[in-house]
Amino acid sequence: MTTPVTIVGAGLGGLVLARVLHVHGIPATVYEAEPSAEVRGQGGQLDIHEYNGQLALEAAGLTGRFRAIIHEGGEASRVLDQHGRVLLDEPDDGTGGRPEVLRGDLRRILLDSLPDGVIRWGHKVTDVRRLGGGRHELVFANGTTATTGLLVGADGAWSRIRPLLSDVTPEYVGTSFVETYLHDADERHSAAAKAVGDGALFALAPGKGILAHREPDGVLHTYVALTKPRSWIDGIDFTSPAAAAAVVAAEFAGWAPELTALITDSATALVPRAVNALPVGHRWDRVAGVTLLGDAAHLMSPFAGEGANLAMFDGSELGEAIAAHPDDVEAALSEYEQALFPRGAHFAAESDRNHKLLFGADTPRGLLALFSGQDPVG
Repeated sequence: MTTPVTIVGAGLGGLVLARVLHVHGIPATVYEAEPSAEVRGQGGQLDIHEYNGQLALEAAGLTGRFRAIIHEGGEASRVLDQHGRVLLDEPDDGTGGRPEVLRGDLRRILLDSLPDGVIRWGHKVTDVRRLGGGRHELVFANGTTATTGLLVGADGAWSRIRPLLSDVTPEYVGTSFVETYLHDADERHSAAAKAVGDGALFALAPGKGILAHREPDGVLHTYVALTKPRSWIDGIDFTSPAAAAAVVAAEFAGWAPELTALITDSATALVPRAVNALPVGHRWDRVAGVTLLGDAAHLMSPFAGEGANLAMFDGSELGEAIAAHPDDVEAALSEYEQALFPRGAHFAAESDRNHKLLFGADTPRGLLALFSGQDPVG
């Protein structure tokens, strides 16, 4: 392939794309704003689905390495009411199709699978210029530039590449998370550890919830969900951990102490995370020489658990399309986008529906129906 492939963003989707291209003997360069792979933590666990994320890793030739990092038992699920009463308890019997792995471990096997020099760390895009004929010039904060005839925006929710294709920007969905961690939970927070169980916990009430997951080494990782105006979450002083925890915990007054301990006993400062999304069905007209994948293309709320899986699947599908049309960039991008748009729309709609199920007026009835395989809106 004579056209260089330039990927902006070294997240999971961009790395899968680079890896699949490498498998097919097609060179690529990944530009990443962060100075190194170790500059920050990569977040918690991901459930990797057999119908997209696992297929992407198979296309990347990494199934064996993926299997080696699975958190055994992590697919267990529990639903509790606000008083700690167990409404559903599903153990991980090993037959599920969504094994759990730590995001950082998954990213590491992708990074290790690429030749040295593929990733250019410390390259934050500040501007993109159209040069004509499907070519683009990237301008970086470090003063350097790069030109390419095939540009892929894998740079997440606030993509600098998306404006080449679309003037749509993400909007707040009405729910924010507050992230907490408990360490050495079985020893130091035994009641909370028992409430969470071996895998995922959902404790829900209309407009709010405590969503937690057991991670390796006794870590309980929690996302406290609150349906509040953006101004409410922005008004909390998160630089004062105790004060912030008190404000958030007050929203769960009367809840079981083993659940509120997931807020008040956090070993780390609470971190607010507003949930934003692009419109369901976001798409664009074909623009020569450029496309998007993952959150840059179809940012959705996290309530279907599809974001990372879709990003990786997008990356593998785009890589396969480029390999199938090595001398025709536009044919590759057109083929990829024809499948990308309905795929993204389907899962964005599912996530939007699940958002309403989780925090709507009759929660957790809809979630329990979903777990049981029934129609949650029937």
